[in-house]
Amino acid sequence: MALQNIGASNSDDAFYRYKMPRMITKIEGRGNGIKTNVVNMVDIAKALARPPSYTTKYFGNELGAQSKFDEKTGTALVNGAHETPKLAGLLENFIKKYVQCYGCGNPETEVIITKTQMIQLKCAACGFLSDVDMRDKLTTFILKNPPEPKKGSKDKKAMRRAEKERMKEGEAADEEQKKLKTKKKVSSKDASAKPSSKKKHGGSDEDRASPPRNHVNVKEEEDEEDDDDDVQWQTDTSLEAAQQRIQEQLNAATAEMVMLSTIESEKKSKAATQAQSPKAAAAVPSKNHTTENGETNHERLVEEVKTNIRKGVAASQLQSCLGSFSGSPQEVITALYEALLDGIEKGFAKEVLKKKSYLAAVSQDEESQLRLLRAIEEFCGKYPVALKEVALVLKALYDADVLEEEYIVQWYGKGATGNNDSKIWKNVKPFVEWLQSAESESEEE
Repeated sequence: MALQNIGASNSDDAFYRYKMPRMITKIEGRGNGIKTNVVNMVDIAKALARPPSYTTKYFGNELGAQSKFDEKTGTALVNGAHETPKLAGLLENFIKKYVQCYGCGNPETEVIITKTQMIQLKCAACGFLSDVDMRDKLTTFILKNPPEPKKGSKDKKAMRRAEKERMKEGEAADEEQKKLKTKKKVSSKDASAKPSSKKKHGGSDEDRASPPRNHVNVKEEEDEEDDDDDVQWQTDTSLEAAQQRIQEQLNAATAEMVMLSTIESEKKSKAATQAQSPKAAAAVPSKNHTTENGETNHERLVEEVKTNIRKGVAASQLQSCLGSFSGSPQEVITALYEALLDGIEKGFAKEVLKKKSYLAAVSQDEESQLRLLRAIEEFCGKYPVALKEVALVLKALYDADVLEEEYIVQWYGKGATGNNDSKIWKNVKPFVEWLQSAESESEEE
């Protein structure tokens, strides 16, 4: 069955993981009894995580025709003859209204009916709650036919724990089998070594004949493998050897003492020079060092990055430009992130996607990705407005393959344990939980 990406905005993305089958329709009957049968409505609804009765009813409401979904047979019928492209367009409108998150556009949402009989979509990726327009006709049908509640996460966790226990038991059994095999090999070697040491006297020429070639090769391979086991290391206990070892130890100890004394003397001399010349000590640059113009080292880095971007420096050339800046790699990436989002008051995720090529150029490995995550953290601490969209920013960078899942989880684990009261970890928590649940579900499949 042919598949397509969920959502028209993602149709050109070859690596988009949310997919659904292409719609297949069939016109049945004649005259006044003509009907359109959506053959694979059950498969489409399953991919969208919505009951097939919702999509069928939505088609009927939009086309002004009677519609019916049979739960037993799984057939979806809409009165009248309707072409497939027309129904596919209506399905796209249904996805925008009742499937995709209004915040990040992710289709992994859950329909929630509030106590006040309002319908919301809860996004599993960013945690955003989307308010559905209650003026739509389908909302009354959803309120009368609410979706079945999903199975609790406790059952999933219990299954995961049981699976982990089974894996541990299997690994323990494998270790025991390896130990038994090694013991058998050792015992067989000892048994074969004893008779081989004894030689028969007065044997015939046939007994003394050389073994076949294949036996010789096997014997040589076994000897090569057992070379390390047969070697017996001995210590020379003679008087000269003992004196030589004592001399070597004394030389090593005296060399280490000399090194320590020189290091201590260098430290003392540096401290003395700094105490005597406070101007020289003040000249050492730091992260918040102020230049003659009154700007800090961080502000100077931000201005340098902005200047290069204004000149039209490409993302591929940016890496070499950043390497020439004075500052640690973390300070440079923090300045780059702030320079890219300069003057933005909202819509940070969209702006990040526009300039993702610059961020991708400086986040090629584990260390650089963790630096970028710390830069985002520092930016949110400096500009509280960005805290609201931090989950959307991480989701955008994750979908664009700029940030990898394991490094996001690693960064969150370190920050959340040491700084539980910070708002950034509360806002990021739903996205990280979604990442972990998606990973566990893929492992179970």
